[in-house]
Amino acid sequence: MTVTEETAPASHYDRIGGASSVKAAVELFYDKVLVDPELAGYFSDVDMVGQRRHLTLMLTTVLGGPNEYTGRGLAEAHQPLNIPVEHYAKVGEHLTVTLTELGVPADILADVQTVLGQVQDQVVARENRSGA
Repeated sequence: MTVTEETAPASHYDRIGGASSVKAAVELFYDKVLVDPELAGYFSDVDMVGQRRHLTLMLTTVLGGPNEYTGRGLAEAHQPLNIPVEHYAKVGEHLTVTLTELGVPADILADVQTVLGQVQDQVVARENRSGA
């Protein structure tokens, strides 16, 4: 039996409304991050148009949408920033709050939080990891 579009389960990306919903989430997310005094400094010299585009492409991939991300890997982009685990957790909280405010279903939120846990060591500086 072959799986047709009618019988294939919708991706998280499709369930939340596709590209426009991911873009709205990224905009709201960065609105929160850029006013957070503990996090805003990371973005002071960053091209935010490009940054928003990168996160949109990454989040699209995480949610099962088309994988069109061609930027640097997470570790390459984040290790030089010496990010402590507390700041990583705050970013995750802002993302969770954003997705919750936009009505993203709980199962999708749980999957996003799982991915955040899986990639934490690529983002958090080595010397700031527990057990390092």
